[in-house]
Amino acid sequence: MDILATNPLGAAFYDLVIDGPAHGNLARFQFLDDHSHDFYPDWDAAADVVVAILRTEAGRDPRDKALHDLIGELSTRSDDFRTRWGAHNVRRHGTGTKHFHHHLVGDLTLSYEGLEITAEPGLSFLIYTAEPGSDSEERLTLLASWNASTRSAHDQGEVVPDVEH
Repeated sequence: MDILATNPLGAAFYDLVIDGPAHGNLARFQFLDDHSHDFYPDWDAAADVVVAILRTEAGRDPRDKALHDLIGELSTRSDDFRTRWGAHNVRRHGTGTKHFHHHLVGDLTLSYEGLEITAEPGLSFLIYTAEPGSDSEERLTLLASWNASTRSAHDQGEVVPDVEH
């Protein structure tokens, strides 16, 4: 559930996950950061998916110390996680549609495709797309524009105020 790499739009999209207390980990963001309740309009469904993915990974490599540490951290710090973990659900992350609410651009409905990296079990490449001509596409374009202008201002040494989260 760690975000290892992303393009600039992905970094802007996941800014609260990457730059916040979750340090780029989607499971920590889901269960330990209150911003996740706004980011995921259907928080319960998103939480169920995160736990099911973690359980799948735990079954794939039962000796993964980092994963055990993450599960232990979430179990001790989140009642919501602990309850879901006890349900023993598993899930593969494949394709579908997800709904988000980004703090800068609002509601987004994005299709996703998760591609497993064969040479590295447990790693996947996740691609999000918006329906052409949709409000979500317009909002992603706005987010990309905002991100590009913010990066450009930083590159030129301008002071750019932080966005309130």
